[in-house]
Amino acid sequence: MTAASTSLSRVPCTIVTGFLGSGKTTLIRHVLETARGKRLAVIVNEFGDVGIDGEILKGCGIDTCPEENIVELANGCICCTVADDFVPALDAILSRVPKVDHILIETSGLALPKPLVQAFHWPAIKSRVTVDGVVAVVDGAALADGRVAHDYDALAEQRASDASLDHDDPIEEVFDDQIACADLVILTKGDLIDDAGKEKARAALDAELPKGVRVVAITEGRIDPAVLMGLGVGTEDDIENRRTHHDDEAEHDHDDFDSVVIEVPEIAEPAEFAARIARAAEEAEVLRVKGFLAVTGKPMRLLVQAVGPRVAHHFDRAWGAEPRRGRLVAIGLKGFDAAKVEAILAGEAVAA
Repeated sequence: MTAASTSLSRVPCTIVTGFLGSGKTTLIRHVLETARGKRLAVIVNEFGDVGIDGEILKGCGIDTCPEENIVELANGCICCTVADDFVPALDAILSRVPKVDHILIETSGLALPKPLVQAFHWPAIKSRVTVDGVVAVVDGAALADGRVAHDYDALAEQRASDASLDHDDPIEEVFDDQIACADLVILTKGDLIDDAGKEKARAALDAELPKGVRVVAITEGRIDPAVLMGLGVGTEDDIENRRTHHDDEAEHDHDDFDSVVIEVPEIAEPAEFAARIARAAEEAEVLRVKGFLAVTGKPMRLLVQAVGPRVAHHFDRAWGAEPRRGRLVAIGLKGFDAAKVEAILAGEAVAA
């Protein structure tokens, strides 16, 4: 068999990487909804104890990506658990009938793409799949403000005053490593920044991106799937040339983050509860909140996604057979006050 025919027989995989709240799930959901009949599967690497991202995707109701084609990995960062989680997930998807045409892999915001791409050389999978491309999703609104994520004013101030933090700050290093491995960069949240902000964000990316890597700006996840699927890069064949901060390390850790799962009784007013989430972000150093809520008198499930104090919510679908109860995942820096977050969300008086 020739190299060309071997490549054609392998299922292409698009790795979608990006920091917390950058818009990866929104992007993938749009791709699923506009894939023009292509049979898709998704591996989603949720950081936390409940698969919120997987639930969002499973709620799409798309025939070409049925619920069984969405596999959640909730045992930690995918780049740290490749052997235990990723390979079995691929095995499950590749056994599906009819055969899938393309696999989308959504990493957690903390994942380093390089170890995952390197796994595509493993004998168990190298003849069956290939990396069609690595897509880095970047929060354009944050980048326009000089940050890699929305709620990092303090971090930006530290970096401006102390150049030694360039290589010591793991959050920045994760971002740099994701960009270093990218074949395409998606700049999100274009509706939240003006032309000057967009130019600043693009300039920041151009200063870091490898030569020839394109940047595509989008709003609300809307993009033609042909832009990010079908790149045909075969990234695994070039991954050793993509230099990252962690090239000389045997492993990495994610001790800089904690997460907590919060059960929430039915709420009466979504806007009032959104204000509580914003308050928790400001007073308890929460980076990200996502999940579902039950609203009294409403048959639909309320999807909530927040980055720092910026909170978005909408009714995404009717409640199914699952228990009608709210459940949120809150993610913050290591040691953030999870008890304070729960108290604020419960509407309790909390001392400043």
